[in-house]
Amino acid sequence: IGASEKAARFVRFCDAFNIPIITIVDVPGFLPGTGQEHGGIIRNGAKLLFAYAEATVPKITVISRKAYGGAYDVMASKHLNGDANYAWPYAEIAVMGAKGAVEIIFRGKDVEKNTAEYTDRFANPLVAAQRGFIDDIIEPHDTRRVICDDLRLFRSKKVPTIERKHSNIPL
Repeated sequence: IGASEKAARFVRFCDAFNIPIITIVDVPGFLPGTGQEHGGIIRNGAKLLFAYAEATVPKITVISRKAYGGAYDVMASKHLNGDANYAWPYAEIAVMGAKGAVEIIFRGKDVEKNTAEYTDRFANPLVAAQRGFIDDIIEPHDTRRVICDDLRLFRSKKVPTIERKHSNIPL
């Protein structure tokens, strides 16, 4: 919960001083439960969502491992107009983890077999690339070169802004 607020503050700082935002994603999702809800996960997650959505600097995202559910969407995904989104070949991009999804879909039957099948079929970057959620699948050793190329490309990025006094950040 505190990490969401800290990250939101950092994203807004970068945007205020025109510093490009490079996000390396490895997020298993928001943890469900009443403890999280009472602790303010919705409010603090909304602050991070708002910070990324409002940022006008170049936003480049690399999914290194897990990218599950709403937590992935919040972190400069294509859904929030991220400028460039990449994934490493073994990244998992899905609504939730394969085991949890299989337990729900198959009601706890043949979990091991179905988990492997579900992972191969859905929890990989190829499916996300086909749907336009990521721009490319890159090898880890190419990450620096790809990011540098994108930073040169987005150097002169300009985003038209709406005339208004200020935004309505979720407080």
